[in-house]
Amino acid sequence: MQTHSKVVLITGASSGIGRAAARHLAELGYRVYGTSRGACPDTGGVTMLQMDVTDADAVSAGIQTILAREGRLDVVVNNAGFGYGGAVEETSIDEARATFETNVFGVLRVCRAALPVMRAQGAGIIVNVSSIGGLMGMPFQGLYAASKFAVEGLTETLRMEVKAFGIDVVLLEPGDIRTDFTARRRTTAEAAASDIYREQYARTLDKIAADEQGGADPQVAAKTLARILASRRPRLRYTTGPVYQKLAVFVKRIVPHALFEWVLMQNFAMKR
Repeated sequence: MQTHSKVVLITGASSGIGRAAARHLAELGYRVYGTSRGACPDTGGVTMLQMDVTDADAVSAGIQTILAREGRLDVVVNNAGFGYGGAVEETSIDEARATFETNVFGVLRVCRAALPVMRAQGAGIIVNVSSIGGLMGMPFQGLYAASKFAVEGLTETLRMEVKAFGIDVVLLEPGDIRTDFTARRRTTAEAAASDIYREQYARTLDKIAADEQGGADPQVAAKTLARILASRRPRLRYTTGPVYQKLAVFVKRIVPHALFEWVLMQNFAMKR
């Protein structure tokens, strides 16, 4: 086992990628604090804190708890997130706002609370968990994709702004990872009640769910995170997950959009 003195905060660590990453880093010797919206017992060498990233006071209190115990904060992993399924037309403003409150503003709240600590230390690393869905639109996951696109832009900007303070900011972009995210996906209220997109939505969501549950083990993302933290000069983006999805990210940059869109629609069983 490697031994580290670094203190790590991982949001959304009660399940999925967050839990796998927290346990893996703890095994490597990092002092790991995980968060969840509800009370969650310490597990696998990870100290769990109840912290809702949509509540600025709760975020501040969580970080202050870590500082009181450890005296520093070296790594922040913004992993907490969720998504709705449903057509863009059938996503309400309230549902869109709830998605952004967690996936975007939650990231912002945690960064705002952690950055003064890291600036005072003259060092730190922030890893924002985005998604391959932050690089390409996904049918019936429009607001989730929009939130991850926003995280991409926020991270690119923040990385430039804080580099002079010795702070690195990195994007981790998972493809399909086998977690309970599939079971926890909510359907928008209008999509559940409407027939407009029902047949296509059901067909596409079946494909999405099958891809997710046939995806990579969360440990793959956890090991990628460990590699990021071990790097002396981490790059901006780290894409992880099934090989064909990582290839799709590359292909999108080089082929005409019409061709890429056709392939994507074929993959998701979309009518043209």
